[in-house]
Amino acid sequence: MKITGPVWALGTMSGTSLDGVDAAMVLTDGHRIHDFGETAYRPYSEAERAVIRAALGRWPGDDAVEEAAEVVENAHAELMAQFPDAQLAGFHGQTLAHDPGGHGTHQAGNGALLAEVLSIPVVWDFRSSDVQLGGEGAPLAPFYHFACARHIGATEPLAFLNLGGVGNLTWIDPSQPGPDTQSALLAFDTGPANAPLNDLMRIRLGKDRDDSGALASSGIPVKEVISRFLDHPYFHRIPPKSLDRDDFRSLSDQVSGLSDIDAAATLAACTVAAVIRGMEHCPSPPARLLVTGGGRHNAAMMNGLADTLPCPVEPVEAAGLDGDMLEAQAFAHLATRVASGLPTTCPGTTGVAAPVGGGRISYPQGMAALRQ
Repeated sequence: MKITGPVWALGTMSGTSLDGVDAAMVLTDGHRIHDFGETAYRPYSEAERAVIRAALGRWPGDDAVEEAAEVVENAHAELMAQFPDAQLAGFHGQTLAHDPGGHGTHQAGNGALLAEVLSIPVVWDFRSSDVQLGGEGAPLAPFYHFACARHIGATEPLAFLNLGGVGNLTWIDPSQPGPDTQSALLAFDTGPANAPLNDLMRIRLGKDRDDSGALASSGIPVKEVISRFLDHPYFHRIPPKSLDRDDFRSLSDQVSGLSDIDAAATLAACTVAAVIRGMEHCPSPPARLLVTGGGRHNAAMMNGLADTLPCPVEPVEAAGLDGDMLEAQAFAHLATRVASGLPTTCPGTTGVAAPVGGGRISYPQGMAALRQ
């Protein structure tokens, strides 16, 4: 597929918090963001979440994985069909397991099926190539974060923090000529973010999340739990590095004897502590920290970061960006890069030895000319 200028690309994201599917249009040539388009959200039903949750940690070939993939594909097809003007789509799929040093990485969902349903080229399987070449396969949004930094006119180093199910941090030097330039980016997963707190709310209170961080803000964090949490070997690794959603499953056990409010406060404080520990790896202090993902709505997390870090901590909306759709937009941008033969990861983002163009493109039948 030859891309000679900006195209309207559709990106989707179904994150580890298991809330639903985000979709967003971006006008991009894979280098610059030219415009933002329509967005939409399709929540998973509780039954659908249960099917996906049952497949977490499982690998292809498992019956639970096939059922989860069908849920993911149907939900995406339903949502993506609402964007008839999309010329290209980026489909991330649903991460079920991530073990870059062992089994690899596994995102449920077949992009080839979606290409047939939507009748447009679909880029998918973004992580496998990076992992096969020795990278972590995550995080993937940093190249888009670089484009965002340029789009908002940043001139000093800054950082993006995504607080989804897992937290990830991207430090950016926007003065560098491109995202794959040496020293332009450093990115890594900071630690668990919303996933443990969401699980606590679901199990104890039957709710999807701690809205606005109200419960966490009313409790008292237990310092001993936070201290044990920071002793985890992950925090002693030098980035780039990445996590699976359930790598810190023991954290839930450590707050099992606490009241609801203190357990929530402690889990939120662990998220903050992990980010603060991660900020120590930044090559230079960022001028600002822009927060995206659901965690930016959690007052306990945001106040904890703002009270501790020396730079301003703001939701990405303060820079004119959409924190609900940034991850989906990232896969629109990355799809365009893949279609243009551009790299999507590099040593500073995943630890891969050299810049890698991940992802594969599936074309609907009858569009063979686009393969040229």
